[in-house]
Formats: sequence, C-alpha cells, structure tokens
Amino acid sequence: MEIVASWPARSPLSGVVDWAQRAEALGFDVMHVPEIIHDPFTVATLALEHTGTLAVRTSMVLAFPRSPMLTAYTAWDLAKFSGGRFQLGLASQVRGNIVGRFSAEWSEPVARLRDYVSAVRAIFTSFQTGAELQYEGAHYTFDRLQPYFNPGPIDTAPPEIWTGGVNPRMCELAGETSDGFVCHPTNSHPKVLRSSILPAIADGREKAGRTDRGPRIIAGPQPITAASDAELETVRDARRSELAFLYSTPAYRPQLELFGLGALSEALSEMAQRSDWADLEQHMTDEVIEQLVPHGTYAELPDVLSEWYGGLCDGIVLTIPDDAESESLGTLVERCKAIPTRS
Repeated sequence: MEIVASWPARSPLSGVVDWAQRAEALGFDVMHVPEIIHDPFTVATLALEHTGTLAVRTSMVLAFPRSPMLTAYTAWDLAKFSGGRFQLGLASQVRGNIVGRFSAEWSEPVARLRDYVSAVRAIFTSFQTGAELQYEGAHYTFDRLQPYFNPGPIDTAPPEIWTGGVNPRMCELAGETSDGFVCHPTNSHPKVLRSSILPAIADGREKAGRTDRGPRIIAGPQPITAASDAELETVRDARRSELAFLYSTPAYRPQLELFGLGALSEALSEMAQRSDWADLEQHMTDEVIEQLVPHGTYAELPDVLSEWYGGLCDGIVLTIPDDAESESLGTLVERCKAIPTRS
C-alpha cells in the first residue's frame, strides 16, 4: 500500500523543509500538498529541493483559475528539477470558490476539467517531442508554441496527472483519463468507495477502453491516531470543527445520507448559510466521528486500516502528529505499507 503524508495546509512555509524531511525519514512514499492558503507549487518546490526519494503530489491544484499552459510550465519544471518525483494533481473545486474567491470562469466542471487535462497532456507532448502544438477543445485552444518558448524534453516521463472529486461524474472522468484519483476525506469511507467511487471509476475505464490498471486510487480518510486512548480523545476534539465545516458543504451531503445522517447534513448546511461557524462543531458528535473516520492508537491503527481498506485501494493518506515519537510512527508506516492493495 502506498502511504501518503498530507502536509498540514495551514502550516507556515518556513516549516516545509523539516516536515518533508521527517516524512521521508519515517518511510512515507508520497507527500500531498493541498491548495488552501499557500501556493501549492511553492510548497512542492521546497519539499522536492530538500528530499531525495519522496514523491510530491499536489492534492489538489485548482485548475480553473490557472491557464493550462502556466500549469504545464510549472509541472514540467518541477518534474525536471526533481528527477521525476513531482506529480500533478488537479481538481475543479466548487463554484462558490472559483467565482467568488478567484473571480474565475465556471462552467460545466466535468467537461471543463476533462478539456483541461487533455490540454496539459498535449502541451507536455509538445514539450517532450518538439511537435507543433495544435490543441482545440470546447474550453481551451492552444495553437502557438514557438521553439523559443518550448522548454524542451526532460529525462523522465512527463508528470503523472491525478484528479480528485466527489460526484460520480468526476469519478467517471478519473476512470477515463487520470493516472490516479485521490478521494476527498468526505468520500474515503469504504462504504462510499464500494457504493459509488469504484463503480463510477470502472464505468469511466470502460467508456475510455482503458487496458491498464489505472487510475490508482488513494483513500484520504485522515485517520485519528495518537499514542494512547486518552490522547485519541484530544485529537478527535481537535478535528471536530474541521469535519463539521467540511460536511456543511451541500456537495458532500450524499456521503452523510449513506449513513442515515441526512438531517445532520441539513443542519450543518443551514448554519453555514447563516455564517454560524462557531456552533457547527457541536453537531459533530463523538459517535458520528467514530462512524465516519477510522480511529486507533499507533499500535492499533494498521490493523484498523487493513480491515477498512485491505484490497480496496492503492494508497492511504495519513496525518503526521507533530509530537509523535519517530520510532513508533515509523513502525506504523511500515506496517501500513504491508496492507494489501487492489487486485
């Protein structure tokens, strides 16, 4: 099983190097870089410069506020700079953020992201081969890349392109075109994977006529873990407000409804509409959190994750507690790597 370390999104840039080096030393295979309050390419650059084996994957870069050409240039630079350790994760986000936070265009997110991925791949091909760039899609057209502006080939394969998403059409898109798919924390539960994510990806694979094993599938449950049962309670309390905020988003309601928690979703959404952020977390009870997120001490968690995810996916995202003792955490990572992947 590929074990992924998720960089804490609100951490300062000054801590990226130490954090990435610790993840590498603990045996993690991949570092995920989200786009929340920092530019993800900046974080990825710092991590890649100061590690030697760790793969760094954006999870996820917001596609629509950026031209595919700008994204391709940056991904190409990072792939060359790192000897092929950079992987490009792209996602659509939701309309409210794309329009209201970035003042960018929003339309047909699935079709637009498909076009975006195809455009980036076409640009990568021109970079690598020197072939004339001629790409025309419904949303993006590229017909000009003079040799002066072409960075030229790299010694590794072009960066892998990963996508993420929640609704079935985005999952189907991943089955059609992506090298890998990262499940959002709200749709990483095994019940959700089996009922909707995996079938939709399989539909996309069939539609595209794929014969490889792709896309690789990474579950992102962000398990709650600590050294002792008492410390688990503290960690769970710290996660409560984050989970309440995530599940206040209407797009994630189907996941809660799958567990008979539709009323909770409605309550959280109504509070979010009123900007009543302070009281959201009171609705995210211990019982709900334990139902949705895997729990366990460092010693227990590998067995818990094996029960939840064994044979179901290709990788799992873990968090790295700041105060965790390295030997215990390294053993946890090593044991998690032994969890069986999809057949």
